[in-house]
Amino acid sequence: MALTPEILRPTSSAQATQNRVLRNTYWLLALSLVPTAIGGMVGMTVNFSFMAASPIVSGLVFLAIVYGMFFAIERNKNSATGVVLLLGLTLFLGFALGPILQVALGLRNGGQLIALAAGGTAAVFLGLSALASAAGRDFSGLAKFLMVGVIVAMIGVVANIFLQIPLLHLVLSGVFVVLCSLIILFQINQIVRGGETNYVTATLTLYMSVYNIFVSLLNILMAVTGQRE
Repeated sequence: MALTPEILRPTSSAQATQNRVLRNTYWLLALSLVPTAIGGMVGMTVNFSFMAASPIVSGLVFLAIVYGMFFAIERNKNSATGVVLLLGLTLFLGFALGPILQVALGLRNGGQLIALAAGGTAAVFLGLSALASAAGRDFSGLAKFLMVGVIVAMIGVVANIFLQIPLLHLVLSGVFVVLCSLIILFQINQIVRGGETNYVTATLTLYMSVYNIFVSLLNILMAVTGQRE
């Protein structure tokens, strides 16, 4: 027996919920860029020499703060507290951009590289958002691959905190560009298809992907085309 149109398509109420989650996610993601920019501007004025003196301790403390915030946001994702904590995380991560922005601006073409990394990140996000929202496409099959990919990538990050190998850092940057691009594709597709119904969780996932793509692209651009003074 043929399936009826009602079975093939989500109900109007389900569609309205999906649209609301997607709309709120995009709005909160856009809002999160404001504290990130503020944090970045403050971070560029700070002396981070203490991080160079203790890179292992600094790296581990950074990861502990970030993952602690992840946990707190997820615990409060159904309340306004979750939104406040998310914006607090984006402020902290903006501040954490200070060291890489200082290095970039120390290059003759540093401003151009930052603009290219930002433009590339925006292009990736907009392109994948359009693809993920396309009717009839289902990217849920990426779930297991992404889970394994994130675990492997984070093992690489933690390992390089101790090893401090520049080539491995560059390779990880390339991995994060690809991995986070796929996460954006997967996450937005999940919202569109009703698999994700919490906009705070969705925004956190998308924000971290956008953040990592920007940082990774900037690392790659500095390594490949950076011009020393």
